[in-house]
Amino acid sequence: VQLVESGGGLVQAGGSLRLSCVASGSIRSTYAMGWYRQAPGKQRELVAVITSGGSTNYADSVKGRFTISRDSAKNTVSLQMNSLKPEDTAVYYCTAHLSTGYLRDDYWGQGTQVTVSS
Repeated sequence: VQLVESGGGLVQAGGSLRLSCVASGSIRSTYAMGWYRQAPGKQRELVAVITSGGSTNYADSVKGRFTISRDSAKNTVSLQMNSLKPEDTAVYYCTAHLSTGYLRDDYWGQGTQVTVSS
């Protein structure tokens, strides 16, 4: 199973970016999918998660600015990030809780850098 992110980059404060992630491989079922981020010198933190039923949860710091969505048929998850702030600068990681047969596990992408300049 592979998770590949795309869409990171450099943007000015107040701008927008859209991250996308596609999961591929021998996937039987995909449950929750989400995004974490890790800034230099800080622990990895949850940004947003979406369940297979479409329920979402966001970190307080991004509520009202970020929107997570998924296409379950394509095993993709996206994160629309608006009104970006310099404190949003981090490496963003896609994650998926899925099964490849009879086992369920968490899988991670390699990360994509988001840099917001002031």
